[in-house]
Amino acid sequence: MLARVQIPPSVRRGEVFEIRVLLQHPMETGYRFDVLGSAVPKNVIHTLTVDYAGQRIFKAEMSTGISANPYLSFYTRATESADLQLAWSDDKGQKGQLAVPVVVA
Repeated sequence: MLARVQIPPSVRRGEVFEIRVLLQHPMETGYRFDVLGSAVPKNVIHTLTVDYAGQRIFKAEMSTGISANPYLSFYTRATESADLQLAWSDDKGQKGQLAVPVVVA
């Protein structure tokens, strides 16, 4: 599973900044059928967590109501230069993780 994370190149200490995340995933609801008439099994990203400087700053629990390639946006306050640690998992047990550096000037 691939992810794209967009944050400012640098932020000032104490500044609130936006974090935008795009996860590439088909997010199968379990309600579709393939060309042979068989049900396509449900497979959605059910959990996304984001940690910054050792603290959990965001957690999303998703379900079948989320579209393919989910896009999430949220804000946090810059405290120190550290990595954003993203981790997610889906119904098939596949997991993904990504570290993105936050530069505090």
